[in-house]
Amino acid sequence: MPLALITGASTGIGRATALRLAGSGWTVLAGVRDPAAGESLAAEGPAGRIVALGLEVTDPAQVAAAAERVAGQAGASLRGGLDALVNNAGIGLGGPLEVLPEDELRRQFDVNLFAQVAVTKAMLPALRSARGRIVFLSSIGGRVAMGFNAPYAASKHAIEAVGDALRVELHSSGVQVGLIEPGSIATPIWDKGRGEADRLRIPPELQEAYGKVPAAMDKVLADTGRRGISPDVVAASIEKALTAKRMPARTLVGRDAQLMLALKRLLPDHVFDRLVRSRIGI
Repeated sequence: MPLALITGASTGIGRATALRLAGSGWTVLAGVRDPAAGESLAAEGPAGRIVALGLEVTDPAQVAAAAERVAGQAGASLRGGLDALVNNAGIGLGGPLEVLPEDELRRQFDVNLFAQVAVTKAMLPALRSARGRIVFLSSIGGRVAMGFNAPYAASKHAIEAVGDALRVELHSSGVQVGLIEPGSIATPIWDKGRGEADRLRIPPELQEAYGKVPAAMDKVLADTGRRGISPDVVAASIEKALTAKRMPARTLVGRDAQLMLALKRLLPDHVFDRLVRSRIGI
């Protein structure tokens, strides 16, 4: 049976993908930070198909240990390699760039970019052995940036570049690479984002410029979470990409993602900006 490693499998898209692949006959190494979440996930899936793996993607020691675990698991199977890596772990930070601390920007890129590259590099020997596939969880934000989400969108723009580059670089190895670009998904990331927005502090001298932003961001995140489609829809797109004869380079998921990309392509930038300001309510 094929072997997959999924990062950020505790909740949302990662959890849904782990359950979906396990139900389709895959053995899934589910990367989690919370052991209890890993035990719950393993118990919910088919017996023995989901193996919880402690993995904080920004910790080099844990990434190295995960690579050893993958090698051992792959060596015990007839296929002898890693068939799929799903780079799903991520966080979302936002706010006016002028007031965001630089360490927050670095944290955004540490998780959403540098950690994904580190995990991918660690798993490449096993992926080459199986001529496996790599999925990067991007976002419509990786192609369309909006106001006050620059950290998140920039990290996803960077992942788009990494995916495009690796698709070329790994061609001779037989390892295929694809980007999944969801729109609004009903996952805990929006509640976490609202928590980040609640902690955003606008200094007195910038109240006139940004005073309304925290409340506007909270409303946008709440609305996004409510209208988001199920993580199962994204999981289905990931499974389709992993099992297609030829892996698609990128897959948009959700009508809002398709609409946003179409508007960005069709409208002049300043007109699109007006739509963004209207949606945010500022």
